[in-house]
Amino acid sequence: MPGKPFLQWALAVVVAALVLISTPCCSQPAKCAFRAIFNFGDSNSDTGGFYAAFPSQAGPFGMTYFKRPSGRASDGRLMIDFLAQALGLPFLSPYLRSIGSDFRHGANFATLASTVLLPNTSLYVSGLSPFALPIQVNQMKEFKARLEEFHSSGSSSSSSSILPSPDIIGKSMYTFYIGQNDFTSNLASAGISGVQQYLPQVASQIAWSIKEIYGLGGRTFLVMNLAPVGCYPALLVGLPHNSSDLDAYGCLGTYNDAVVQYNNLLKETLAWTRPSFPEAHLIYVDVYSVLLELFRRPTYHGLLYGTRACCGYGGGAYNFDPRVYCGATKEIGGSTVTALACNDPQNYVSWDGIHASEMANKLVTSAILNGSYFDPPFPLGDLCDLQPIG
Repeated sequence: MPGKPFLQWALAVVVAALVLISTPCCSQPAKCAFRAIFNFGDSNSDTGGFYAAFPSQAGPFGMTYFKRPSGRASDGRLMIDFLAQALGLPFLSPYLRSIGSDFRHGANFATLASTVLLPNTSLYVSGLSPFALPIQVNQMKEFKARLEEFHSSGSSSSSSSILPSPDIIGKSMYTFYIGQNDFTSNLASAGISGVQQYLPQVASQIAWSIKEIYGLGGRTFLVMNLAPVGCYPALLVGLPHNSSDLDAYGCLGTYNDAVVQYNNLLKETLAWTRPSFPEAHLIYVDVYSVLLELFRRPTYHGLLYGTRACCGYGGGAYNFDPRVYCGATKEIGGSTVTALACNDPQNYVSWDGIHASEMANKLVTSAILNGSYFDPPFPLGDLCDLQPIG
C-alpha cells in the first residue's frame, strides 16, 4: 500500500507548517488558478450549514482551533478547511448561514447527516438531513442564478462586498465528500448485503450531480471516496459482529471490504462519465487509503490512538457509548453521565467515534495535496502556489 511514505511526507509538512505559520489562515495571497471552492457533502465537510438551519451545537466541538463550537463535527478544522488554506482561500461560508457569510471565494452546501440519495423520511424520524445532494445541487443553481440577477441589475448594495462576479463559476474547484450516511444509516436494519444493493444508485447520483454543475460552467471536480467506516469506534461497538470479523488492526473487515467495493464502483463510474465532460478535470481522490493507514498505524504517524474516540463515554478500547454522544449528558443506570473530550485530541484519529480529529484531517489533506492519491493525475501544485497548512 502506498500510504507509509506519503504519510511520512505529510507529517513532515505538518511539523514544518507548525513551526513556520504563526499568522491566521490565508494572510498571504497565493497564486492559484482557482478563485473559489464550492463544496457538496455531509458532516465530514460541513462548516456550519446544519447548525445554521438547526442551531444546537455545543462544546466540546471546536475546542482545538476555534475554541468554541463552529458547526464542524470535529475538535477543529476539516479537510475542506485545510484545502482552502492550501489554495490561499478563506474558510468556506455555509450557504445556509444568513449572518456573517462571505461568498466571494465560494460556498459550502454540505450539511451534517446529508445523503447522496433523497431520504424518504424526515430528519426527526431517520436523523438524516433534508439537504441531500440533489438539494445541494439545486442550491448551487440558485446561487448562480442570483449572482447573475444581482450583477445584471447593476445593484450597488452592500451585497456586492460578499458576492463574487458570475464568472467565478468557471474559475472554481468543486469538491464532493458525501456518501457515508447512505452507507451507514441502514446497516443495522438492512445489513451489508442490503446496503450494497443501492450503492450503484449513489455513485450514479454523484455522476449526475457533476453533470448538472458542468452544465452551469464548472470544470474542475474533486470527488473524495468513502472512509474506512469499519475502523470507526461507533460501528465497532454499535453493531453486532463476530470477533472473527476484526482484522489484524482491529477494524471490521466486512464493512471495509464493502466500502472498497463501493469506492471501486465510484471510481469506475467517474471513469465512464469522464468522456462526457471533455473540458473538465474529474478527479477521484483516495481518502480511504490515507485514513486506513492512520487507523492501522497511528503511532507510525505521530498519533497514539486509532480506533478509540477522543470525545465519548465508557472508556475501554473504543471510548464510545451510543447512548451518550460527545458533549451530551444523560442518566444511565441511575447516574448522570457526560461524554467528555480527552485533553489531547491531537493524538487521536477519531474525534467522536464517527468523525476525524483535526490532526487526522490535517494529515489526510497534506497527503492528498501531494497528488499521489489523485486518479487521474492532476497537477494541482502546478496550477496553484500551494500554501503550507498549519
